[in-house]
Amino acid sequence: MAGLQGRAGGEQTVDPGTSVIRVEGVRKRYGSVVAVDGISFEVARGEIFGLLGPNGAGKTTTVEMLEGLRVPDEGRLHVLGIDAVRSSAALKPRIGVALQTPSLYPRLTVDEVVGLFASFYETSRPPDEVIAVLGLGERRHALTKDLSGGQKQRLSVALALVNDPEIVFLDEPTTGMDPAARRSLWDLVKRLRGDGRTILLTTHYMEEAEELCDRVAIMDHGRILEMGTVDELVSRHFHERTVFFDTIAGVPDDALAALPGVARLRHEDGGHTLLYTADVGGTIAGLLALTEVLGDEPGDLGIRRPSLEDVFLELTGRVLRD
Repeated sequence: MAGLQGRAGGEQTVDPGTSVIRVEGVRKRYGSVVAVDGISFEVARGEIFGLLGPNGAGKTTTVEMLEGLRVPDEGRLHVLGIDAVRSSAALKPRIGVALQTPSLYPRLTVDEVVGLFASFYETSRPPDEVIAVLGLGERRHALTKDLSGGQKQRLSVALALVNDPEIVFLDEPTTGMDPAARRSLWDLVKRLRGDGRTILLTTHYMEEAEELCDRVAIMDHGRILEMGTVDELVSRHFHERTVFFDTIAGVPDDALAALPGVARLRHEDGGHTLLYTADVGGTIAGLLALTEVLGDEPGDLGIRRPSLEDVFLELTGRVLRD
Protein backbone atom coordinates (compact mmCIF):
# COMPACT_ATOMS: atom_id res chain seq x y z
CA MET A 1 0.00 0.00 0.00
CA ALA A 2 1.43 3.33 -0.99
CA GLY A 3 3.18 4.95 1.95
CA LEU A 4 2.65 2.06 4.34
CA GLN A 5 5.01 -0.68 3.19
CA GLY A 6 7.78 -0.25 5.80
CA ARG A 7 8.53 -3.13 8.11
CA ALA A 8 5.98 -5.54 6.67
CA GLY A 9 7.74 -5.28 3.35
CA GLY A 10 5.84 -4.64 0.12
CA GLU A 11 4.44 -7.41 -2.07
CA GLN A 12 5.45 -10.50 -0.11
CA THR A 13 4.83 -14.17 -0.65
CA VAL A 14 2.88 -15.20 2.41
CA ASP A 15 3.68 -18.57 3.95
CA PRO A 16 0.30 -19.78 5.22
CA GLY A 17 2.03 -22.22 7.56
CA THR A 18 3.68 -19.46 9.56
CA SER A 19 1.62 -18.88 12.68
CA VAL A 20 1.91 -15.38 14.17
CA ILE A 21 -1.00 -15.69 16.62
CA ARG A 22 -1.58 -18.79 18.72
CA VAL A 23 -4.37 -19.15 21.28
CA GLU A 24 -4.54 -22.35 23.34
CA GLY A 25 -7.33 -23.25 25.75
CA VAL A 26 -7.97 -19.68 26.88
CA ARG A 27 -10.62 -18.86 29.47
CA LYS A 28 -11.61 -15.56 31.05
CA ARG A 29 -14.22 -15.03 33.75
CA TYR A 30 -15.73 -11.94 35.31
CA GLY A 31 -17.22 -13.16 38.56
CA SER A 32 -19.79 -15.80 37.64
CA VAL A 33 -19.79 -14.80 33.96
CA VAL A 34 -17.59 -16.83 31.61
CA ALA A 35 -16.64 -14.35 28.88
CA VAL A 36 -14.25 -16.66 27.02
CA ASP A 37 -14.69 -20.39 27.45
CA GLY A 38 -11.67 -22.49 26.45
CA ILE A 39 -11.02 -21.25 22.90
CA SER A 40 -8.10 -22.22 20.66
CA PHE A 41 -7.08 -20.98 17.21
CA GLU A 42 -4.09 -19.89 15.14
CA VAL A 43 -3.63 -17.07 12.62
CA ALA A 44 -1.11 -17.25 9.77
CA ARG A 45 1.17 -14.43 8.74
CA GLY A 46 -0.49 -12.23 6.11
CA GLU A 47 -3.99 -13.52 6.87
CA ILE A 48 -7.18 -11.57 7.59
CA PHE A 49 -8.79 -13.55 10.38
CA GLY A 50 -12.23 -12.62 11.69
CA LEU A 51 -13.98 -13.24 14.99
CA LEU A 52 -17.66 -13.07 14.08
CA GLY A 53 -20.44 -12.93 16.62
CA PRO A 54 -22.97 -10.79 18.48
CA ASN A 55 -22.16 -8.31 21.22
CA GLY A 56 -21.23 -10.27 24.35
CA ALA A 57 -19.85 -13.25 22.42
CA GLY A 58 -16.35 -12.78 23.87
CA LYS A 59 -14.69 -11.26 20.82
CA THR A 60 -13.42 -8.07 22.43
CA THR A 61 -12.19 -9.88 25.55
CA THR A 62 -10.25 -12.29 23.32
CA VAL A 63 -8.61 -9.46 21.38
CA GLU A 64 -7.77 -7.52 24.55
CA MET A 65 -5.99 -10.58 25.97
CA LEU A 66 -3.97 -10.93 22.76
CA GLU A 67 -3.03 -7.25 23.00
CA GLY A 68 -1.78 -7.73 26.57
CA LEU A 69 -4.55 -5.56 28.02
CA ARG A 70 -6.22 -8.38 29.97
CA VAL A 71 -4.86 -11.48 31.67
CA PRO A 72 -6.52 -14.85 30.98
CA ASP A 73 -7.54 -17.10 33.85
CA GLU A 74 -6.36 -20.14 31.93
CA GLY A 75 -4.54 -20.92 28.70
CA ARG A 76 -1.72 -19.49 26.63
CA LEU A 77 -1.51 -16.67 24.09
CA HIS A 78 1.47 -16.07 21.82
CA VAL A 79 1.72 -13.20 19.33
CA LEU A 80 4.76 -12.96 17.00
CA GLY A 81 6.36 -15.64 19.16
CA ILE A 82 5.96 -13.48 22.28
CA ASP A 83 4.01 -14.51 25.37
CA ALA A 84 1.24 -11.88 25.35
CA VAL A 85 0.76 -12.20 29.11
CA ARG A 86 4.33 -12.26 30.43
CA SER A 87 6.03 -10.07 27.81
CA SER A 88 3.37 -7.62 26.65
CA ALA A 89 5.82 -4.69 26.78
CA ALA A 90 7.96 -6.35 24.11
CA LEU A 91 4.89 -7.02 22.00
CA LYS A 92 3.20 -3.62 21.96
CA PRO A 93 5.68 -1.77 19.65
CA ARG A 94 5.06 -4.44 17.00
CA ILE A 95 1.25 -4.41 16.92
CA GLY A 96 -1.39 -1.83 16.10
CA VAL A 97 -4.66 -1.62 18.00
CA ALA A 98 -7.94 0.07 17.03
CA LEU A 99 -10.32 -0.24 19.96
CA GLN A 100 -14.08 -0.67 19.62
CA THR A 101 -14.70 2.56 21.57
CA PRO A 102 -11.59 4.68 21.08
CA SER A 103 -10.74 7.20 23.78
CA LEU A 104 -9.38 10.23 21.95
CA TYR A 105 -8.06 13.49 23.33
CA PRO A 106 -11.07 15.79 22.75
CA ARG A 107 -9.12 19.07 22.83
CA LEU A 108 -6.43 17.99 20.37
CA THR A 109 -6.69 18.15 16.61
CA VAL A 110 -6.34 15.12 14.34
CA ASP A 111 -2.84 16.33 13.42
CA GLU A 112 -1.84 16.65 17.06
CA VAL A 113 -3.20 13.27 18.15
CA VAL A 114 -1.51 11.36 15.32
CA GLY A 115 1.75 13.23 15.97
CA LEU A 116 1.50 12.46 19.68
CA PHE A 117 1.03 8.74 19.09
CA ALA A 118 3.88 8.68 16.57
CA SER A 119 6.18 10.14 19.23
CA PHE A 120 5.56 7.10 21.46
CA TYR A 121 7.50 4.77 19.14
CA GLU A 122 11.11 4.51 18.05
CA THR A 123 9.87 3.62 14.55
CA SER A 124 6.78 5.31 13.14
CA ARG A 125 5.21 6.42 9.91
CA PRO A 126 5.02 10.15 9.06
CA PRO A 127 1.75 11.47 10.53
CA ASP A 128 0.86 13.28 7.28
CA GLU A 129 1.09 10.01 5.41
CA VAL A 130 -1.18 8.10 7.82
CA ILE A 131 -3.74 10.93 7.90
CA ALA A 132 -3.87 10.95 4.09
CA VAL A 133 -4.25 7.17 3.82
CA LEU A 134 -7.25 7.23 6.17
CA GLY A 135 -8.90 10.06 4.25
CA LEU A 136 -8.71 12.54 7.11
CA GLY A 137 -6.76 15.26 5.31
CA GLU A 138 -9.68 17.70 5.20
CA ARG A 139 -10.24 17.22 8.95
CA ARG A 140 -6.62 17.35 10.06
CA HIS A 141 -7.10 20.66 11.92
CA ALA A 142 -10.42 19.68 13.51
CA LEU A 143 -10.67 18.84 17.20
CA THR A 144 -11.28 15.15 17.73
CA LYS A 145 -14.44 15.95 19.73
CA ASP A 146 -15.91 17.52 16.59
CA LEU A 147 -15.41 14.47 14.37
CA SER A 148 -18.31 12.31 13.26
CA GLY A 149 -18.57 8.74 14.52
CA GLY A 150 -17.14 7.37 11.29
CA GLN A 151 -14.27 9.88 11.32
CA LYS A 152 -13.41 8.90 14.88
CA GLN A 153 -13.26 5.26 13.80
CA ARG A 154 -10.93 6.17 10.93
CA LEU A 155 -8.74 8.16 13.31
CA SER A 156 -8.61 5.14 15.61
CA VAL A 157 -7.37 3.03 12.70
CA ALA A 158 -4.81 5.73 11.82
CA LEU A 159 -3.44 5.53 15.36
CA ALA A 160 -3.25 1.75 15.02
CA LEU A 161 -1.06 2.13 11.90
CA VAL A 162 1.24 4.93 12.97
CA ASN A 163 3.90 2.58 14.39
CA ASP A 164 4.01 0.53 11.15
CA PRO A 165 2.78 -2.65 12.90
CA GLU A 166 3.25 -6.24 11.80
CA ILE A 167 -0.16 -7.25 13.15
CA VAL A 168 -3.19 -4.96 13.27
CA PHE A 169 -6.08 -5.64 15.67
CA LEU A 170 -9.33 -4.02 14.57
CA ASP A 171 -12.20 -4.32 17.05
CA GLU A 172 -15.51 -3.62 15.26
CA PRO A 173 -13.68 -1.16 12.96
CA THR A 174 -16.65 0.01 10.88
CA THR A 175 -19.23 0.56 13.62
CA GLY A 176 -20.85 3.96 13.08
CA MET A 177 -19.57 4.35 9.53
CA ASP A 178 -21.82 5.08 6.57
CA PRO A 179 -21.70 2.56 3.68
CA ALA A 180 -19.19 4.59 1.64
CA ALA A 181 -16.80 4.97 4.59
CA ARG A 182 -17.18 1.29 5.41
CA ARG A 183 -16.23 0.29 1.86
CA SER A 184 -13.26 2.64 1.97
CA LEU A 185 -11.98 1.01 5.15
CA TRP A 186 -12.47 -2.43 3.65
CA ASP A 187 -10.24 -1.39 0.75
CA LEU A 188 -7.62 -0.21 3.24
CA VAL A 189 -7.71 -3.51 5.14
CA LYS A 190 -7.20 -5.42 1.88
CA ARG A 191 -4.22 -3.21 1.00
CA LEU A 192 -2.72 -3.86 4.43
CA ARG A 193 -2.99 -7.58 3.80
CA GLY A 194 -1.42 -7.03 0.38
CA ASP A 195 1.55 -5.43 2.10
CA GLY A 196 2.08 -8.62 4.12
CA ARG A 197 0.47 -7.47 7.34
CA THR A 198 -1.69 -9.74 9.44
CA ILE A 199 -5.14 -8.49 10.42
CA LEU A 200 -7.31 -9.82 13.23
CA LEU A 201 -10.69 -8.15 13.27
CA THR A 202 -13.88 -8.58 15.23
CA THR A 203 -17.21 -7.86 13.62
CA HIS A 204 -20.91 -8.50 13.88
CA TYR A 205 -21.46 -7.65 10.20
CA MET A 206 -21.90 -10.77 8.06
CA GLU A 207 -21.11 -8.87 4.85
CA GLU A 208 -17.89 -7.55 6.36
CA ALA A 209 -16.70 -11.02 7.33
CA GLU A 210 -17.58 -12.42 3.89
CA GLU A 211 -15.89 -9.53 2.09
CA LEU A 212 -12.66 -9.36 4.07
CA CYS A 213 -11.78 -12.51 5.95
CA ASP A 214 -9.60 -15.34 4.69
CA ARG A 215 -10.93 -17.37 7.61
CA VAL A 216 -13.66 -16.79 10.19
CA ALA A 217 -14.26 -18.10 13.69
CA ILE A 218 -17.92 -17.90 14.70
CA MET A 219 -18.18 -17.05 18.41
CA ASP A 220 -21.17 -17.16 20.72
CA HIS A 221 -21.36 -17.26 24.52
CA GLY A 222 -17.57 -17.28 24.80
CA ARG A 223 -17.02 -20.31 22.59
CA ILE A 224 -15.85 -20.85 19.03
CA LEU A 225 -18.61 -22.81 17.32
CA GLU A 226 -17.03 -23.19 13.88
CA MET A 227 -13.93 -22.00 12.07
CA GLY A 228 -12.77 -21.96 8.46
CA THR A 229 -13.14 -20.09 5.18
CA VAL A 230 -16.62 -18.86 4.33
CA ASP A 231 -16.92 -21.50 1.60
CA GLU A 232 -15.82 -24.23 4.01
CA LEU A 233 -18.31 -23.16 6.64
CA VAL A 234 -21.19 -23.03 4.17
CA SER A 235 -20.32 -26.37 2.54
CA ARG A 236 -20.14 -28.12 5.92
CA HIS A 237 -23.73 -27.25 6.66
CA PHE A 238 -25.52 -26.76 3.34
CA HIS A 239 -25.70 -28.48 -0.02
CA GLU A 240 -28.90 -26.77 -1.16
CA ARG A 241 -30.15 -23.43 -2.44
CA THR A 242 -32.31 -21.19 -0.27
CA VAL A 243 -35.84 -20.15 -1.26
CA PHE A 244 -37.01 -17.26 0.91
CA PHE A 245 -40.33 -15.42 1.22
CA ASP A 246 -42.42 -13.45 3.69
CA THR A 247 -43.90 -15.81 6.25
CA ILE A 248 -47.54 -16.59 5.47
CA ALA A 249 -49.97 -17.13 8.32
CA GLY A 250 -52.04 -20.24 7.91
CA VAL A 251 -49.44 -22.29 6.05
CA PRO A 252 -48.28 -25.04 8.42
CA ASP A 253 -44.61 -25.95 8.64
CA ASP A 254 -45.27 -29.60 7.88
CA ALA A 255 -46.84 -28.62 4.55
CA LEU A 256 -43.79 -26.49 3.67
CA ALA A 257 -41.40 -29.24 4.75
CA ALA A 258 -43.24 -31.67 2.44
CA LEU A 259 -42.68 -29.53 -0.66
CA PRO A 260 -40.49 -31.12 -3.38
CA GLY A 261 -36.76 -30.97 -2.61
CA VAL A 262 -37.04 -29.30 0.80
CA ALA A 263 -34.45 -30.58 3.26
CA ARG A 264 -35.20 -28.16 6.10
CA LEU A 265 -36.91 -24.88 6.86
CA ARG A 266 -36.40 -21.99 9.23
CA HIS A 267 -38.27 -18.85 10.25
CA GLU A 268 -36.24 -15.65 10.69
CA ASP A 269 -37.05 -13.05 13.32
CA GLY A 270 -37.58 -10.49 10.56
CA GLY A 271 -40.62 -12.34 9.20
CA HIS A 272 -38.99 -14.43 6.47
CA THR A 273 -39.34 -18.15 5.95
CA LEU A 274 -36.34 -19.99 4.50
CA LEU A 275 -36.62 -23.28 2.63
CA TYR A 276 -33.36 -25.11 1.93
CA THR A 277 -33.98 -27.17 -1.19
CA ALA A 278 -32.24 -29.37 -3.74
CA ASP A 279 -35.07 -28.76 -6.25
CA VAL A 280 -35.65 -25.01 -6.58
CA GLY A 281 -38.17 -25.28 -9.39
CA GLY A 282 -40.20 -27.99 -7.68
CA THR A 283 -40.16 -26.16 -4.36
CA ILE A 284 -41.38 -22.87 -5.85
CA ALA A 285 -44.06 -24.57 -7.95
CA GLY A 286 -45.30 -26.45 -4.90
CA LEU A 287 -45.22 -23.29 -2.76
CA LEU A 288 -47.28 -21.33 -5.30
CA ALA A 289 -49.82 -24.14 -5.55
CA LEU A 290 -50.03 -24.37 -1.76
CA THR A 291 -50.60 -20.65 -1.24
CA GLU A 292 -53.01 -20.36 -4.17
CA VAL A 293 -55.42 -22.61 -2.29
CA LEU A 294 -55.42 -19.99 0.48
CA GLY A 295 -56.01 -17.16 -1.97
CA ASP A 296 -52.58 -15.74 -1.18
CA GLU A 297 -49.11 -15.64 -2.69
CA PRO A 298 -45.64 -15.45 -1.14
CA GLY A 299 -44.28 -11.91 -0.92
CA ASP A 300 -40.63 -11.03 -1.45
CA LEU A 301 -40.03 -14.44 -3.02
CA GLY A 302 -36.43 -15.06 -4.00
CA ILE A 303 -33.60 -17.55 -4.38
CA ARG A 304 -30.02 -17.38 -3.13
CA ARG A 305 -27.14 -19.59 -2.23
CA PRO A 306 -26.72 -20.36 1.48
CA SER A 307 -24.54 -17.73 3.16
CA LEU A 308 -22.52 -17.17 6.29
CA GLU A 309 -25.70 -15.86 7.91
CA ASP A 310 -27.38 -19.21 7.25
CA VAL A 311 -24.45 -20.94 8.96
CA PHE A 312 -24.74 -18.66 11.98
CA LEU A 313 -28.47 -19.31 12.15
CA GLU A 314 -27.86 -23.05 11.90
CA LEU A 315 -25.31 -22.98 14.70
CA THR A 316 -27.04 -20.61 17.12
CA GLY A 317 -30.71 -20.76 16.19
CA ARG A 318 -30.88 -16.99 15.74
CA VAL A 319 -30.04 -14.33 13.20
CA LEU A 320 -27.12 -11.99 13.79
CA ARG A 321 -28.43 -8.45 13.40
CA ASP A 322 -26.73 -5.06 13.69
